[in-house]
Amino acid sequence: MIEPFTIDVPQADLDDLADRLTRTRWPDELPDADWDYGIPLARVKELAEYWLTTYDWRKQEARLNELPQYTTEIDGQRVHFVHVRSSNPHALPLILTHGWPGSFLEFLEVTGPLSAEFHLVIPSIPGFGFSGPTHEKGWGVDRVARAWAELMSRLGYDRYGAQGGDWGSVISRALANVAPDHVVGVHLNYLPTPPLPGIEAELSDADLGRLDTIKALVAQKPGYQVLMATTPQTIGYSLTDSPTGLLAWIAEKFDGWSDPRSPIEVDRLLTNVALYWLTGTATSSGRLRKESPGQAPYCEVPIGVAVFPYDITLAVRPLVERSFTVARWTEFDRGGHFAATEVPDLLATDVTAFFKGLRIRSS
Repeated sequence: MIEPFTIDVPQADLDDLADRLTRTRWPDELPDADWDYGIPLARVKELAEYWLTTYDWRKQEARLNELPQYTTEIDGQRVHFVHVRSSNPHALPLILTHGWPGSFLEFLEVTGPLSAEFHLVIPSIPGFGFSGPTHEKGWGVDRVARAWAELMSRLGYDRYGAQGGDWGSVISRALANVAPDHVVGVHLNYLPTPPLPGIEAELSDADLGRLDTIKALVAQKPGYQVLMATTPQTIGYSLTDSPTGLLAWIAEKFDGWSDPRSPIEVDRLLTNVALYWLTGTATSSGRLRKESPGQAPYCEVPIGVAVFPYDITLAVRPLVERSFTVARWTEFDRGGHFAATEVPDLLATDVTAFFKGLRIRSS
């Protein structure tokens, strides 16, 4: 059963949030530490003060409720999703999947332009936001992909595309693997490319630079990845008890992974943080990494790759082409990890061109 959904956060939860922000116990900071030890104290204080005194959740809640939202139960788990039908009855359905520490909010700016060409399905990953928390083990990438296949079937969509970055990249590829007769193509705006022995001789200087960044990341995994892959419950106590702690945890990634020329607007950042806080899903969203020790290495359907210069790592095309059928590859000169929010015009145009190209070749 699919049911309409309206966001309606109890006022008591908002009052509790304000009280906790007021009583924040701040850590010390070394002189001139800047970003060397993590997100600077001044930055978090600035955001927390704005959250407490200026930010208006009810205004954002009303805006989100303008979207057609629904919930349904799949495999014992509530799944929340936005479903925007195109005015074109013959439009291709497209499922858009967010990442961490993002949410379905990432796609707000692309919903308008993409709905001109696609029927859009924008779910919240189980364990995230209004699809959380999860209540049992096993909600890894493959299980999420199977849930997406069931969701699209339940909506009456037999042939459709998939798009995503971060976890959305992995889940979209996994969806193509579990539903190869239904997914016509996958568009990705983030595609990690692990190094292969002996590949260096085939690469340009630019690709060698990208490979060095990837190798460094593989050799020394970021602390947040290690924590969530091993003990997400432990860090979850702090993130669930302290809104300022959760703010610092998430804002660090938004600040560090975005193009400085297209920073995430403060109200959007805080709405995303508030979504994790008000749904109590900081812990369950982190469990996805522990539940997904392996990532979908490839998929057999055609892919499109959009590379944005300020992303965490940049895909290396010769490596990608060893495992995928690349139907479109676009290198952009601006944008970062949260492309749908940072540069929605570029991403929407590229997604549209990729799937139109697939339909031209198949006609």
